[in-house]
Amino acid sequence: MMSMTRRLAAVLTGAALILAIGAPGAMAEVKEVRISKGYGILYLPLIVMQDQKLLEKQAAKAGLGDIATKWLVLDGGNVINDAMMAGTLDFAGTGAPGFVTLWSKAKGIPNVEVIGIGGMSATSLSLNSINPNVKSLKDFTAKDKIALPGIKTSLSAVVLQMMVAKEFGRENFAKLDPMTVSLPHPEALAALTSGKTEITAHFTSPPFSFLELNDPKVHLVADSIDVIGNITLDVVFAPKKFVDANPKMTDAFLAALDEACDFIAQNKDAAAEIFVRGSPVKVSKDDVLTMLNDKGAKFSATPDKVMDFAEFMGLAGTIKVKPAKWTDMFIPQIHGRKGS
Repeated sequence: MMSMTRRLAAVLTGAALILAIGAPGAMAEVKEVRISKGYGILYLPLIVMQDQKLLEKQAAKAGLGDIATKWLVLDGGNVINDAMMAGTLDFAGTGAPGFVTLWSKAKGIPNVEVIGIGGMSATSLSLNSINPNVKSLKDFTAKDKIALPGIKTSLSAVVLQMMVAKEFGRENFAKLDPMTVSLPHPEALAALTSGKTEITAHFTSPPFSFLELNDPKVHLVADSIDVIGNITLDVVFAPKKFVDANPKMTDAFLAALDEACDFIAQNKDAAAEIFVRGSPVKVSKDDVLTMLNDKGAKFSATPDKVMDFAEFMGLAGTIKVKPAKWTDMFIPQIHGRKGS
């Protein structure tokens, strides 16, 4: 018969083995992370994160060892959401409306749900045109084509709808939708300034808006901040099942995002250089610094007025499940922040 001492030793050995191999739900975390970013100043925190290897740094601090990061460039809420649903992304930067759309669509569906990691950025979106007859939203006609990266659910598409609702009434929020054309920002910039395509307007963010307005053929029709205020435009999100299975990696990503935002605030000169190096369009460091110093430019992992999007999209009928509060859509780690 096994002695008490031997039985205790066996129990301790078994416990140690469980700790060593991991109990159910505590399996080893991933060693490679797939992240998408888009074009423009709104994605600067992720651009800095990649350039400075901040996720690798924070993962090492969290005891996750050496990790690999795979970065992709995706533009438009529809494209990003499709990639997330296909399981090819672990973290994605995207326009807040695209995230709200997918959060609503996937809510309550096991293995499909998504969750926000944090806010990311805010700036002004500019609706620019080469049609001299278009001086306000009321002046667009069926002959005009407005370029934006993804119809109906992209950031530009929903912000445009919100602006139209202010101008024509909420029931007419989709009035300009038939005029919109899906086109990535760099291609839309080239199309608009060439004046040789059907594109007569482009609703976009810096640096594209800035570069367009340097062209004498282009003029500003409307600015988003003037119409709907300054709110978080881009966020970072992830599959909920990934977050649940990789809590340390999720914490490391949030820490890296915070560090990237702090880096931009404290080192605008260096941040501008980083952006210029990776920009798909030619832009000067001085121009980027002008954009970073704009009163509307903000970089923070704390969401600001993201519920404005959810409220609008709920009333417009473009989402079926509406969050009761902003924290419903984001990880608990940021619930204590002054978000909205």
